[in-house]
Amino acid sequence: MASNPVSAWAVAGFAAALDLALIVATFGFVSLLADLEPIADPAAGRLVGPITIGAAVAALLLLLGVGLGRGVRPWSLAGLALLVTWTTGVLAGAIAYAAATGTVLAAFLFALSFMSVGFGLVIPIASALVALLAAVTVRAGEGGVERPRWPWERDDEE
Repeated sequence: MASNPVSAWAVAGFAAALDLALIVATFGFVSLLADLEPIADPAAGRLVGPITIGAAVAALLLLLGVGLGRGVRPWSLAGLALLVTWTTGVLAGAIAYAAATGTVLAAFLFALSFMSVGFGLVIPIASALVALLAAVTVRAGEGGVERPRWPWERDDEE
């Protein structure tokens, strides 16, 4: 897809930043409007959520950097992003919870339930949406679509 691997990584970087912003905003709005805590288990501690989100966004960055450079189709990339970020979220959440509590089975069950219901489900869904948008953006750029120009960048003849 991307003939220039540097541009693929640039798009991947901006996409990962967008993904992080969407996840944090969604967590904040839903938490505020529904008066719920994103992680209701007090045994989890304060770092389980940020570690889970950070690992999933890092996995998305790597997936997009490689996938956009190799020409993976947009819908395939979105499906891969959904699967990879969900799996990464489960693993990172389980590791972080186990580090906080010391129980491996409870950590794995917590991570599975967090990433499958409620707030945690936002992470893979937002990542799939962002991956789709990033792939379409790169594909459009290769098809000859130019980026939008600010008024001061335009020629007077336009």
